[in-house]
Amino acid sequence: MSAVDGGYLPELIVDKRVTEEMVRGRAEHNECEIFSLEEVSLHQQDIERIEHIDRWCRELKILYLQNNLIPRIENIGRLKKLEYLNLALNNIEVIENLEGCESLQKLDLTVNFVGRLSSVESLKVNPHLGELFLVGNPSAQFEGYRQFVVAALPQLKWLDGTAISRSERIQAQQGLEGVRRRVGEQEREYLRRRAEEREEAQRKAGGDEKGDEGRKPGFDGCHTGSEENKENEELQESREREDEEQREREFWQAPCSFTPESRLETHRHLEEKKRMKNKAKEKKPKAPRTLITADGRVMNVNETKLDFSLTEDEENHTIVLELAVYRHMDTSLIDVDIQPTYARVTVKGKIFQMALPAEVKPDSATAQRSQTTGHLVLTMPWAEGEIKVTKTVPRPPRACRSSSPRDNERKDNVPERLEVDPGRRTTVDLANIVPRPGTERSPAETSGEAPPAAAPQFSEGFVDDPDVPPLM
Repeated sequence: MSAVDGGYLPELIVDKRVTEEMVRGRAEHNECEIFSLEEVSLHQQDIERIEHIDRWCRELKILYLQNNLIPRIENIGRLKKLEYLNLALNNIEVIENLEGCESLQKLDLTVNFVGRLSSVESLKVNPHLGELFLVGNPSAQFEGYRQFVVAALPQLKWLDGTAISRSERIQAQQGLEGVRRRVGEQEREYLRRRAEEREEAQRKAGGDEKGDEGRKPGFDGCHTGSEENKENEELQESREREDEEQREREFWQAPCSFTPESRLETHRHLEEKKRMKNKAKEKKPKAPRTLITADGRVMNVNETKLDFSLTEDEENHTIVLELAVYRHMDTSLIDVDIQPTYARVTVKGKIFQMALPAEVKPDSATAQRSQTTGHLVLTMPWAEGEIKVTKTVPRPPRACRSSSPRDNERKDNVPERLEVDPGRRTTVDLANIVPRPGTERSPAETSGEAPPAAAPQFSEGFVDDPDVPPLM
């Protein structure tokens, strides 16, 4: 039964067919030419129908189609040169449409759903078929399975990896009628069960569709778009997540038989989860990273997760930033943007940004790669010479300072000195050792202290004559 017959989302099948781009993308060894291809591998592509290959690749000798969702063998009859066909791990139930493959030597149908064992007789027309794999199929569990296949295909040499001996072939031919009868009975019983499984799968698919309609957003009539119902919206989302987790557990824990429908249902379930996950990512895009705030403050960002070092070369008056870029990374993947206050480096779309401790000259900056380590070295000269660390010096209150800005600037530039009180001098003033004419100073006066006033003392008979000059 095909996926369309089972009613499993037929709109998705178009995307799961064989396309020319798919085949051409696997022909790189043949310069992307598909008409002369001799081998092509289309495994694990979720292909649900074989088509176009018999028209595009007439020279094919080896075709890999394992681990897909192919329900039927079709559109291969024109491949006259095909020698090996691998259809393991698919949903094939009948062996058919291989009569035109005249050169077929090996057919692998491991782990499919071939329950009509009598269809193996269609391979009689393939004279070169020497190896066949049917292990893992329902028919491989039939009583007399190996004897029936060996007798039905006399050209076969290997079955399920085991060589067919001459004695085994003779014994299979002798009891063929009895084996054919037993195989036919088991086959009819299997087909009856398969019909019931198809009906059950269709009913289940119909019930799931109704359940999905009941789980559509907004089915309860609640309006969750306004700000007033924000709490209700969060509560509703939490309930929906819990319901989804519960349905997920029920899906994987529910017992089911291994059928093409169950395998296809599992695939659809995984595809739907993947689609919803991608849709959620599209709805919630990642917020852009803030590099410069609204007030102009530069943020330090290291999305690249690379080591770095920032040093100041005082002798050359430069700032050096070294970023440990990978040695074998192409330089075309690196973009450098140097501004007066920050440096930004983009490495494979990821941003590294560093705020600089001083203003630099972007026009004079250089960016180089180390030939040994591959590190990126940015050399940025200072904009105003050497960087000086400013220290805060306490100043007197504004009321005690001069009101003139020029006077304030002059006072700030004059170095401050300690003033000594002249009355506290303890040393001899050398400039006043020799008294000036008409003045006499005592040692106490020279030391800065005023002597006490004393009354003049004169000897008896002394007459102070103003005409007589004083003695020198």
